[in-house]
Amino acid sequence: MKKYNFLFLTFLIVFFGCSSSDGQDTVVAIDPDPTPAPETPVAKDPDDADYWDAAELVWSDEFDGTTVSEDNWVFEDRASGWVNDELQNYQPEGNTEVADGILKIIAKKNVDNTIEGAFTSARINSVRSFKYGRMEIRAKMPDYKGNGLWPALWMLGNNIETVGWPACGEIDIMEYVSFKSDKTHSSLHSTANNHTNGTEITSGALDLETIEEEFHNFGLLWSSKYIKFYIDTIDNVVFIFRRPTTYNIDSWPFQNNFYFIMNVAVGGSWGGLEGVDSENFPATMEVDYVRVYQVK
Repeated sequence: MKKYNFLFLTFLIVFFGCSSSDGQDTVVAIDPDPTPAPETPVAKDPDDADYWDAAELVWSDEFDGTTVSEDNWVFEDRASGWVNDELQNYQPEGNTEVADGILKIIAKKNVDNTIEGAFTSARINSVRSFKYGRMEIRAKMPDYKGNGLWPALWMLGNNIETVGWPACGEIDIMEYVSFKSDKTHSSLHSTANNHTNGTEITSGALDLETIEEEFHNFGLLWSSKYIKFYIDTIDNVVFIFRRPTTYNIDSWPFQNNFYFIMNVAVGGSWGGLEGVDSENFPATMEVDYVRVYQVK
């Protein structure tokens, strides 16, 4: 009997609980999600014709002060012969000037008339490093007076302290040697391709007749697929190196962060091939700005 009473009571609860007072079904409204998930952005392809149109300025030094910014640059302090058999001592004071929005890196000759260690200059490295982007440096080379100068605007992989050179990779945006006046060079170095065994990737000498008299923009377009070097405008590409179809860290180390270097060397394994003219000093490379644009 208790079993039947229980079943009857359950029936009453279900029947009356599922009915509203006016005999109509109760409808529960569910609001749609007010914040739908955002669409996944489509990755831009560096080979698209308009890819670099979307590049935004992310860092620059316009040299608007009166000294080299310690927030942006560090000086090398090295004796002659440190690299490439160069003759200059790199020192943190006495070889740079900043005024009127221009950085000057000045190679000087000492008064003792000796050759080894007779020259001083500056080499500055950027504090920040970058991976991919449009890198541009506006600069003018020293007035031509003779042989022996080797200014450069370039980049090294910031893992150089752990893997060494050339494994870190090197991007030479612009190199100039004064025994080849009116010319500029762009090159890449890696474990697989470097100048020590004559296999560097290089543009060779490119004509630029006003390189000593006028400022020019020296730049590169660097992506996961290629490195393109240009002069003055991004449409004036003068040299292209595409990532090999089959590649590894030895042939394409250009997938890591790199930092900027600007310096004026004297003599050395390349700059001194035709000797060093003592009348060439002081010799000044001028830099208007360094800028980095990236596609986000």
